Amino acid sequence: MQLFANPQTLRNEILNLAVSCGLDSPCYSKMLDYTIKLFETQGLGKEYYGYHNITHELEVTYVTLVVLKWKSIINNIKEEDFKYLYTAALFHDFDPQKSVDKPHEDNVIRFLTQDQNLGQLLKDADLDINIIMVLILRTTYPWRGDLKEHAEEQITKCFDCSPITKDSTEMRDYYMRLGWLLSVIDRVGGYALGDFVKAMDMAKKNAHALAWHPSFIVKRSVGYFEDLLNSESEMCETVLHALPKNMRKNFMDAVTGFLNLRQQEIKIQSDYLYENLRLVPKIEAMRSRQDREFQSILFEIFNELPTPLQINRENFLKTVEDPKTILNTLRIGSSDGPIIGFAKGGPLESYTLRPEIIDKNYGQHNTVFLEPIALKMGYWGLHGGSEMRHLFTMQAHSMNYQYLTSFALRDVIQKRIEGKETAEFVTKFDPERWDYYRIEL
Repeated sequence: MQLFANPQTLRNEILNLAVSCGLDSPCYSKMLDYTIKLFETQGLGKEYYGYHNITHELEVTYVTLVVLKWKSIINNIKEEDFKYLYTAALFHDFDPQKSVDKPHEDNVIRFLTQDQNLGQLLKDADLDINIIMVLILRTTYPWRGDLKEHAEEQITKCFDCSPITKDSTEMRDYYMRLGWLLSVIDRVGGYALGDFVKAMDMAKKNAHALAWHPSFIVKRSVGYFEDLLNSESEMCETVLHALPKNMRKNFMDAVTGFLNLRQQEIKIQSDYLYENLRLVPKIEAMRSRQDREFQSILFEIFNELPTPLQINRENFLKTVEDPKTILNTLRIGSSDGPIIGFAKGGPLESYTLRPEIIDKNYGQHNTVFLEPIALKMGYWGLHGGSEMRHLFTMQAHSMNYQYLTSFALRDVIQKRIEGKETAEFVTKFDPERWDYYRIEL
């Protein structure tokens, strides 16, 4: 379970920790509340579809303060610099004009320098904005190639403008190290504050936000952790040693959890390649759909979808039993084998779509809506999803629907348009690039 399930609890814990770190001036609590207000008014609250929401921002701030409590380990961070790490952590990902979920540091810096309310709060805390910008720019990830070069150019300008670092190579090295510390906390923090269920939810949100195919989630998560533990081992070990034992365990459980899942994926893919694994799509009869065990299996797989893709969750069981619902499953070995996925949908009019979507066929009763395909982790990329989608399309055609609509990644829809399907975009969504499309049956 998560240590802190909501932003309000995190806020209170941050305030308590801030006071214990000497940050007891009212300007720090005002800064915290202003951050929460900004994220929520910009649609980046806890309900935001992506990884970089207010919860992430507060988790990084909380873990930063936890680490500062162990200041003796962190190579003598000056207490007067606690306020810089606190403030940089609070605002490090605030990018209200998102074109993609991953924050663009240039946009963060633009906001920092132009927001008058924040400017006054920084003045009240006697903070040099140039130092805050340095710390935030150093959280650029990955810290290599063009991204690193661009960030370093801006960092040099900030150092040149700050009276603290203008004439001191030593102070520049010191603040670069603090920025590195914040960068590692940024990537460790959320995984240290909950169990593996939380870790997987974070990974799925990140994958959905970055428009990754689900087959990449585990593989790229393993690469992420290996990079952190190997390429940045010195600072990563420093941060982990500064965390309480339970938080350190949470992080390492996440690492080993993804490693174990990756081994399972490789085994599944190996079996599939050597034809030891047969995937069988099946149209499910109403008798099966009314079976409680069957419903439970489907709901468990449904729960593995990223939260934004869990359409009509509260009525899930009811829709499974609804005769108007089209449902097929994917099984292993035979039509009676274990269920590892399903495709489900029904009349477009049975769904409440996002308000941005204007579908000319809504109310015409000629369109079937296909919910996001659900598959167990480890089975993505083996074409089982495609087989279920094609079977669903055949079912819809036999029921005299003229059109099918659904959501899919923009690149996937584009390939269908360029292929044999008569597909078209209906509504595009940015920054997530998870778009609503239509095909003619």
